[in-house]
Amino acid sequence: MPEAMSARRLTRRGLLAAGGAATLAALLAGCGKDDAAKPATDNGSGPWSFTDDRNKKVEAAARPARVVAFTGVAAALVDFGLDKQIVGVFGETKRADGTADPQAGDLNVESVEILGNVWGEFSLEKYAALRPELLVTHMYDPDALWYVPDESKDKILPLAPSVAITTARVPMTKPIERYAALAESLGADLSAKKVTDAKARFDAAAESVRQAVKANPGIKVMACSGSPDLFYVSNPKVSTDLMYFAELGVDIVVPTKLESGDYFEALSWENTGKFPADLILLDNRSTALQPKDLAAKPTWQQLPAVKANQVTPWDAVPRFSYAGSAPLLENLATAIKNAKKVS
Repeated sequence: MPEAMSARRLTRRGLLAAGGAATLAALLAGCGKDDAAKPATDNGSGPWSFTDDRNKKVEAAARPARVVAFTGVAAALVDFGLDKQIVGVFGETKRADGTADPQAGDLNVESVEILGNVWGEFSLEKYAALRPELLVTHMYDPDALWYVPDESKDKILPLAPSVAITTARVPMTKPIERYAALAESLGADLSAKKVTDAKARFDAAAESVRQAVKANPGIKVMACSGSPDLFYVSNPKVSTDLMYFAELGVDIVVPTKLESGDYFEALSWENTGKFPADLILLDNRSTALQPKDLAAKPTWQQLPAVKANQVTPWDAVPRFSYAGSAPLLENLATAIKNAKKVS
C-alpha cells in the first residue's frame, strides 16, 4: 500500500478479499429471477442488454465487441472464454520488468492497450481512440467504479456504456457468478471444458478448505496489509473473499474499530498484536509491504504467527472467476492444514 495513500483511497481499495456444464448452468440460473444474469440474445445479432449491480440496464444495438475493463476483470472474462473482445485495460497490468502482473491472469497483456498501470492512471485519449463499446469494472462501494478516476470519470463514462459488478459485502461466489453471466452475454460459452473444469476445481478447493478446518480446528486467521506507518486488519464482514472463507468455516479475526467503509481497522505498528492469530494472510500486492520489508518492524517479528512462519500470501483483490479463485482456496486449505495453534 503506497505511503501517501489517503484514507478515502484506502476505503475504496477495500484492502482487499462438483462442476459440469449442467451444474454451472444451474448455478448461473440461480443468480437472479430477472434478466440481469441472462444473456439478452443467443447470438451476436440483434440488441444486447445487461442489468448491472447498480441496477442499471445497459443496452446496445448489438453485442459489444470492444470491451475495456479493469485488468482483473479482463482476466476473469478471459477465464470465462472471452478473447478478442478485450481491447483495453486499466490497473496493474505489467510489472517493472515488463512481465505480466499477477492480476492479469491469462490475459495476453501484449494484445491490449494499457490505459493506466497504477491507481489514478487512465488515459482518456487512449480510451477514446479504442472506440470502446463497453467499460467494465468492480464496484466496492455504491456507484464507485474501481480504478476509474473520480476527477476524470465525467469525461470517461459518456464515451461508452459501463457495467459495474459488486465486489464487497457479498461472498466471493456472487461476483464470480455475475462475471460469468456477463461473459456469457458477451458471447462466452460457459459449457466449454475450460470453464466447467475450472468450476469443478473451484468446488473441490472449497471442499478442501472445509475439510482442513475440520481436521485442524481452532486455527485463528487474520487477513492484513502493511504500510510504512500503519498495519491494517481486514474485515470479513465486508471483504468478499474473507466472507466466503468464513462461510467455509474459517475462523477469521473480525476487527472492532473500523475505519470509514468498514473495510479494516488501522493499527499503529506498536499495536499489531491486538488480535491474536495463528495464521496470517498477508496482502501480496506490490502496493503493500512484503515479508522482506516487514523484517524491519520489531512488532511484526514478535507476532506468534510470524515467529512460527505461519504467514501466507493473500490476494486482497482476487480474480473473480473459478479459474482465478480456485488456487486461492487451495493455498488457504494447505496453510490451515499445516498451521499449529500458537496464539
